[in-house]
Amino acid sequence: MQIQGPAHVHGPQAINAPHRVRPAETAEKTTSSTGVDQLDISPEADLVSRVRETPEIRADRVAEIRKEIAAGVYETDEKLDVALDRLLDEIS
Repeated sequence: MQIQGPAHVHGPQAINAPHRVRPAETAEKTTSSTGVDQLDISPEADLVSRVRETPEIRADRVAEIRKEIAAGVYETDEKLDVALDRLLDEIS
């Protein structure tokens, strides 16, 4: 192709190679991803989700435990062992 400037205007020209229509590629060839989606949830969103799933507070049970704590009979070695085991399970 020659560019002669604005004074030389040419009429229509034939379309020759490489200006041919190519068949479209299939989606499988053009897709470079593996097709796996990933969702990242922030720790804050996870906490909110777990809080929403917790059951309502049982006021009668809370009052009972408070009475046992005040009387000094709530904390037993067995209860402390269970609480410690649960804490260690959650940490690890």
